[in-house]
Amino acid sequence: MSDPSVRAFYDALAPDYHRIFADWDVSMAHQAAVLGALVREELGQGPHRVLDCSCGIGTQAIGLALAGHRVVGSDLSPVAAARAAQEASARGAGLSAAAADMRRLPFVSSVFDVVVCADNSLAHLLTAPDVAAALAGMRRVLRDGGLLVLTLRDYDEIRRTRPGAAPPQVSEDSGGRLITFQLWQWHEDGERYDLEHFQLADGEGDDWAVRVRRTTSWALTRSQLTEFAAAAGFTEVGWHDPASGGFYQPVLTARAAG
Repeated sequence: MSDPSVRAFYDALAPDYHRIFADWDVSMAHQAAVLGALVREELGQGPHRVLDCSCGIGTQAIGLALAGHRVVGSDLSPVAAARAAQEASARGAGLSAAAADMRRLPFVSSVFDVVVCADNSLAHLLTAPDVAAALAGMRRVLRDGGLLVLTLRDYDEIRRTRPGAAPPQVSEDSGGRLITFQLWQWHEDGERYDLEHFQLADGEGDDWAVRVRRTTSWALTRSQLTEFAAAAGFTEVGWHDPASGGFYQPVLTARAAG
């Protein structure tokens, strides 16, 4: 993982991240409902102590806090974490958020009931030792029997087809129209790819403002991530598909072994 480049990617994206969504607040509520249902199914009604260790600007953390859970957020990007806390406060949600590397979580052991790592965040870890360190840290801060909730792109299908781009998304708000899309350049190993993230924003007249951010991701398959989770001390690993579960990415759930 190239920490400076990943941090710079999300530091730069944080002010505009909400514009990826047609309605960010609606998306927050929907994602919290889907992930919250998985938590209730595994752990009961709660409220639960939740760590969102890749909270970004708060898309999952704020929704879960508004649903009544006691949520802490952390993110590699201090700009994103600061915005998450600010946006939570503006909505009356109790959320503390701080900058932290998911491979070195600055929390005491066994303090959380749930750890969330969503939005394809784990894919920014490019080596097996980095992925192992992150998952071991998540297991350490979970109580015995606690729940890991982790989401990634559907890399089983993506690795099969190796697309050169992700589909464009179009949103519109008071700032005008925004078109977001990604170009992917695959490495020779067939597993990692360089990503160029484009945002085209309405300018004055016929002009468009173009913003480009770059990073690299590891397209981990379900079998690879299942093996990593088991090695880190998780059991009862299960996968929930978007078609049946309602989340926009496949979701891994696993229990912290006692």
